[in-house]
Amino acid sequence: MDYSDLADWQKRAADWASGYHTGLRDRPVRPDLAPGEFLDKIEAPVPETPEPIETIFDDFTRLVPDAMTHWQHPRFFAYFPANAAPASMLAEQLANAMSAQAMLWQTAPAANEMEELVIRWLRDALGLPTAFTGTIHDSATTATFAAVTTMRELALGHEGITRGLSGAPTLRIYASAQTHSSVDKAVRLSGIGQDNLVKVRTIPNHPTWSMDPEALDQLIRDDIAAGLKPAGVVLCVGGTSIGACDDIAACIEVAHAHGLTVHVDAAWAGSAMICEEFRTLWAGIEAADSIIFNPHKWLGAQFDCAVQFLRDPAPQIGAMGLRPEYLKTQGADEVVNYNEWTLPLGRRFRALKLWFLLRSEGLTGLRARIRNHVAWAAEAAEVIAALPGFEITTPPILSLFSFRFKGDAKTAELLERVNRDGRLYLTQTNHAGQFVIRVAVGQFACTREDVMMIPQVLGDLAQDL
Repeated sequence: MDYSDLADWQKRAADWASGYHTGLRDRPVRPDLAPGEFLDKIEAPVPETPEPIETIFDDFTRLVPDAMTHWQHPRFFAYFPANAAPASMLAEQLANAMSAQAMLWQTAPAANEMEELVIRWLRDALGLPTAFTGTIHDSATTATFAAVTTMRELALGHEGITRGLSGAPTLRIYASAQTHSSVDKAVRLSGIGQDNLVKVRTIPNHPTWSMDPEALDQLIRDDIAAGLKPAGVVLCVGGTSIGACDDIAACIEVAHAHGLTVHVDAAWAGSAMICEEFRTLWAGIEAADSIIFNPHKWLGAQFDCAVQFLRDPAPQIGAMGLRPEYLKTQGADEVVNYNEWTLPLGRRFRALKLWFLLRSEGLTGLRARIRNHVAWAAEAAEVIAALPGFEITTPPILSLFSFRFKGDAKTAELLERVNRDGRLYLTQTNHAGQFVIRVAVGQFACTREDVMMIPQVLGDLAQDL
């Protein structure tokens, strides 16, 4: 295959994609496969001679889709959505065609400067102060790692970069028990150590399971008295398990009183902040030092696309950035090179899909979708609560809620039945020592009818349990 063949095959791929999305409702959301079953179908020695692209394409259409979990399926209610709006898909096709490596301004000027623009657009859409700037990462995990590494360097005065952690004081990072495991990973990989991640209790009976700011204050004081060095605080808005939201204003006040940097993980829920009525969930966010949210979850930007806002990027650039001679732009020493804000040197042209998405949907269209998802989730939870044997274990926070059915064993059995049935896809979590099932409404193409199929399927499959 060469470039002269590409146009024809791209058209065939586009036709296939159109049919794929049109027929998604007719497919099971998750394939009923055993591990290794797909590999058995494609097992072969590495090809020594070229194969016709027709054969490869036909094998793809025949084998791959039926062995995939369909993340764009309108009844995918597991994990969090990883939406891909049509405009975002188109932008990715164009970015892939150019195949730029946007590591520096001079290697992709349009990508660099478009990133600056879409960050400002999103900052304003979320109601953040104009003091914030930011960058686009691959995922929230990378952004959180950058934020925690910056906390480490601020606490050590950059001794960690130059001398390593040997002989350095023991650093402590504080986070709610509801924060994502990416925080644990960041603390591990930054060298601070898992044992020095302090999980702060939540407030009993709090409506959004917030970290207890008084407990945070006491833990910091206790660590200082023990000769340890507090380095930073990670808060959550819309935690992955049940959607927990910390009291951002109160917790930041405690952290800043001790001189600690605050990173807020709003990977899923941040998208909802384009709707002003939901911003009470992160009241006080304007005082944060770092914020991460994933437009590739609820907003419709194709994976991967995680946006980090920074009040002052200088500390993170100091912690993450390197500029050897071969990466300098001659005659432009002050140009912004976003690779210095994050871990990878290589960068994709991620700003393009945000530029396409925000222009094609507009904030009005995106707000309408999010508001619908929140309303439909509340309606579905109400119907599930009325089903015999069902209990809502955490009420909806935005469009996420959890439930159980007659104890842990039957809840687990019901979940397995649901996912083998194929009409829906749901996943589990552990809350208050119980095995519960999560429902996360947010698919770009879902309708009220898709969401209301959740209680219908649950009622059908629970009858003989």
